[in-house]
Amino acid sequence: MIKAEYTDDHCENVLKGFVLPGLPHPLLKPEGRPAWKKVREAYDKVAQEVEALNPDVILIYSTYWASILGHQIQALPKPKWTLVDDEWHDLGSIPYEFNTDLELAKAYHEANLERGLKSRLTAYEGFPIDTGSVVCLKLLDPKNKFKSCIVSSNIYSDRAEQIILGKGARDALRKTGKKAVVISISSLSNRYAIVEPDQCPDEISSKKDEEWNQKFLEFLGKGRLEDVSQLSRQFHREARVTKKVVNYKPFWWLASVMGETNAYVGEVIEYQPIQGTGAALIGLTPTAQPAPDLEFDEDNVDVYQGDRNVL
Repeated sequence: MIKAEYTDDHCENVLKGFVLPGLPHPLLKPEGRPAWKKVREAYDKVAQEVEALNPDVILIYSTYWASILGHQIQALPKPKWTLVDDEWHDLGSIPYEFNTDLELAKAYHEANLERGLKSRLTAYEGFPIDTGSVVCLKLLDPKNKFKSCIVSSNIYSDRAEQIILGKGARDALRKTGKKAVVISISSLSNRYAIVEPDQCPDEISSKKDEEWNQKFLEFLGKGRLEDVSQLSRQFHREARVTKKVVNYKPFWWLASVMGETNAYVGEVIEYQPIQGTGAALIGLTPTAQPAPDLEFDEDNVDVYQGDRNVL
């Protein structure tokens, strides 16, 4: 395992970052397709690494938890329920029980407010935790050894808001002194193949989607997190189903939390199609040796005052 080396651009409280897929197939039926099994095996590898890192908290931004008014942070001490995914209910049920880091959740909420974001804590019995977060925590921490903090993805938010949401997480980690593994749960391309899951071929739905997935995987394999963040608008146009969601935002948040730089050791742990979408497991470790930078001009914002138009 690579040891993190920090620069002034990094958040020293982040041990490592991951991009992970959130569809339930590798959890509920890994034997269903060769691709699902490979993703499950890669998840098992990531789980071993998280165990070795021994973080205080697993901090999750999940694109599967869609919020409309502002940003929500899970704050029920021990959320417990049985999830049946509304898209893939035929795969079965997922009982879960997690341990929430209430100290970090409250600090994160307060940091968001201080930076001008609408934020609230969500804490009531039976709240439906999203499929992505449930799949991730069930596979990475099946014994509930670690506490978690889960934040929603506002479907109408754009880049400036996501950058501030990430900086709020940095503020909270520094205030509480907690060491975190930071996870962004999302597919790359997200165009479903419209066939039954067990009949779905192990391939990406669109050749164009596959080309853009490979571009992002190449950059991330070289640790170029900030470059990927800056290209997220274009990726959204080229390889994402654009209805309802303003833009592709998981890399904006991840770069903001970890550090808006290309100074990472990147590892593409696995990449497979699940139901036609791009399911990638990617690790990013802070390093003092950055990949070559590219020139982009979007603002690095500190207080949310709205988004500006960018070509």
